[in-house]
Amino acid sequence: MKSKSSTIRLLYAASHDNADMLYAAGIFVPDPFLAILTDKQAYAVVSQLEYGRVARGSHFDEVMLLEDIRKKAAENLQMELREIGAGELMIYFAQRFAVKKIEVPAEFPAALYAKLYEAGYHLKIIEGPFFPERAKKNDAEAKAIRRGNAAAAAGIRAAEAVLRAARIEGKRLIYGGRALTSERLRTIIDQACLTKGAIAQSTIVAGGRQACDPHEVGHGPLRPNELIIIDVFPRVQKTGFHGDMTRTFLKGRASLAQRELVASVRAAQRAAIDVVKSGVKGSTVHEAADGVFVDAGYKTERRGQSFVGFIHSTGHGLGLEVHESPRVAKGAGKLKTGHVITIEPGLYYPEIGGCRIEDVVRVTKSGSELLSSMHDRWEIR
Repeated sequence: MKSKSSTIRLLYAASHDNADMLYAAGIFVPDPFLAILTDKQAYAVVSQLEYGRVARGSHFDEVMLLEDIRKKAAENLQMELREIGAGELMIYFAQRFAVKKIEVPAEFPAALYAKLYEAGYHLKIIEGPFFPERAKKNDAEAKAIRRGNAAAAAGIRAAEAVLRAARIEGKRLIYGGRALTSERLRTIIDQACLTKGAIAQSTIVAGGRQACDPHEVGHGPLRPNELIIIDVFPRVQKTGFHGDMTRTFLKGRASLAQRELVASVRAAQRAAIDVVKSGVKGSTVHEAADGVFVDAGYKTERRGQSFVGFIHSTGHGLGLEVHESPRVAKGAGKLKTGHVITIEPGLYYPEIGGCRIEDVVRVTKSGSELLSSMHDRWEIR
C-alpha cells in the first residue's frame, strides 16, 4: 500500500444495501466495512469472516484483514485495542496516506464524520453521485438491467394471467373462489420475479382512485372496469442491478375516457423515446411527453390537497439503485451515451383513473436501445 496521497475517499457501508459500496466492491458483503479509495488504488478492510471471499472476488486492489489493521492502528495511535473502531481505522489510514483532505458520500455515518472532524481533517461531503461514472452503463451492466426487466416482465405477465382468469361478479373480481386483492396479486407478481432470480419489494398494484397516487402500493379488493397500475422494480440477486417496468390493465370494459387516457399515455411515451439520444437534455425528453398531454387537453393542477394530471417526471436513471442519475425531468441536463433511463409518463384523474406505462432504454449516439420487452395490451374482457 502506498503511503501518500493528496486526498482519500472513504466509504463505510455494507455493499449488500449500499449501491456505491457495491459499485466499488463488485461483491456482496452483508455487514459494513471500510473502503479507502485513492486516485489510482482501492483498498478494503474486512473481517476474517469475509476476507477470503472478498480477496478472491472483489474489485479492490488490496484487501486487508481487519484484525491485523486494528492492531496496527492501536499501536500507531497509541490506544488500547478495544478502543479501535471504524473511526480510529479511518484516522489511521489518513495518517498512513499523509492526507488532511477526505471525501465522503452524503449518507456517510454522522458519528464517523464527527470523529474525523474532531481529529482535524478537512471533510468534503460529495452531494449527488459519489461515483458519477455509475450513470454510464457498459454492455455487461446493460445486460444485467435487461435481466432485471425480464424479471419485472415475468411478474407483470403473471398478473395479467390472473386478471384474465378472474371472473367479474358484480363489483368484485373473483379469483380462486375469493376476491382478488392488491395484496394477493402483489404476492403472485413477487413470486414470479423470484423464479427469475430477482427480489421485488414494494411492488405497486393499485386500482381505481388508489392508482391516482403514483407511490401508493395498493390495498384491498381490485374492481372490474377500473384502471389498475402495476409497477415492478425487482433487484437481480446475482448482480444487484434493477429492472423497472410499469403496465396498466383493466378487467372488464373500459369507458371512452379511460381509452383516451391510456392512448395519450402511450403516445407520450413514444414521443419521449423518439427524442432520446446522446446530447439531448433530459428536460427535452420530459417536454416531449408533457407536450402530448397538453395538446390532448389534459391539465396538471392542484385540487384541494391533491394534484391531478402529469404529476411526476418522465423518468430517472436505473442501475444499482431504482432511482439514480441522470434525471429525466424539468431542468435536467444532457443525456450521454451509456445512460440508462426509464421513460414512464402517466396521467392521474380520480374520476377516470390512473395510467402509467414504463420501459427502460439505454442512450446511444443516434437514439436509444430498448432494455425492456413487454406488450402494452391493457383491456382484458
